[in-house]
Amino acid sequence: MTVQNTQRRRTAGCRSGNGEWPVRSLPPGQDGSTAAAGTGRAKGPGRYTFLPWLLMGLGAFSNIIQGRSGNPWLAGAGLLAFNSLYISVVFSSFDPRRRDSRYPLYALGGLAAVTYAVALGFGGNWFLFFPLLSLASGTVRKLRGRKLALWLITLSGSAGYLSGHHGGAPGDAFGIGYGTFLSGMVTAAVLSLFDTINELDATRQELARSAVEKERLRFSRDLHDLLGHTLSVVVVKAEAVRRLAPRNLDAALVQAADIEAVGRQALTEIREAVSGYREGSLTTELDRARSMLEAAGIAPSVRQSGPPLPPQTGALLGWVVREGVTNTVRHSGATHCEIEVRTDGDRARLTVTDDGRGPAQPGTGADGPPGGSGLKGLGERLATAGGTLETGPDGRRGFRLTAELPAGTDEADAADETVRAADVET
Repeated sequence: MTVQNTQRRRTAGCRSGNGEWPVRSLPPGQDGSTAAAGTGRAKGPGRYTFLPWLLMGLGAFSNIIQGRSGNPWLAGAGLLAFNSLYISVVFSSFDPRRRDSRYPLYALGGLAAVTYAVALGFGGNWFLFFPLLSLASGTVRKLRGRKLALWLITLSGSAGYLSGHHGGAPGDAFGIGYGTFLSGMVTAAVLSLFDTINELDATRQELARSAVEKERLRFSRDLHDLLGHTLSVVVVKAEAVRRLAPRNLDAALVQAADIEAVGRQALTEIREAVSGYREGSLTTELDRARSMLEAAGIAPSVRQSGPPLPPQTGALLGWVVREGVTNTVRHSGATHCEIEVRTDGDRARLTVTDDGRGPAQPGTGADGPPGGSGLKGLGERLATAGGTLETGPDGRRGFRLTAELPAGTDEADAADETVRAADVET
């Protein structure tokens, strides 16, 4: 319960001015980095994070200025090409429209070609571009996983070999190779970690949105079941008061007192429904159903057989009695309604049968079509507890509603836990 209440508090402030609960997305950060869902905070390094590493090329730039790289124009063009391709690889890897395309791979291929060319052509400090090439490789999404590992092994091995072959000390050659491999692996690992964090954050936001939707569904279902039945009772008894008042004032006062009692009970039930802990009673619902049918001029017949039912099973069947009798009074035009509760072995069976015309058909303009929110809500409740709900014509005339639920102790306890989990999950 603590987790669910915390989740509710986290989502309590999400409602917008029009009463809707907006779905928060994962917009890219202004610097190209991924943003956390609905928070607006950058999660993980962005594209600008990798630009300062280009300062490793200052040694090559110094060689150009001092004239130690042969043709300065050619060396300058190589440095410019490397920097441009490096920026292109990194920026496209963080661009939501291009990071999953093949463009970063093509740019990385060009960057690799330039790196090998300038390293072989000028040597010395130009071999420091291999770690930068590896770092750029770690940002490319399509190169993650086994492909990246094979690429980095090849890249670091060739970088170390070429550095030693061009006169570098063994320690320097090893440093170039090791730094090349480590740069790409660390970059890929860090970015993958932040991607996972962002996915988890997005999942949390989606779960919060789903929790709100489930709570709205539960609340609307409870209000339908509560208010639909209660208002029907009030209307029926008010009509009885109007009919009885001219000729039997005492009987009319009895019906008026029932209206007051029903209203007070409805207030209590609505408060409990809002809290999410409303429990029903089959015996209470059967008594209220009998009173409601009699007030509507429908002859009731209530039969109950078998051992007592577990509280949760009785509460669920109470919902069925409430909905079935409400539909009978409002829509059927029946003169007789029969309610039978029978416990047989490990199953409890409830049947509500009337001799009317059944619920209104779609398109007739009447409220309460078959399979409407009331019956649909009942079906969901019973299915959650391992039960079934069947509705349909009863012979040539009339309508039958049948519900079955587990009645044994173990099954009832399981149904109790399942329904409670469904109601408090949000």
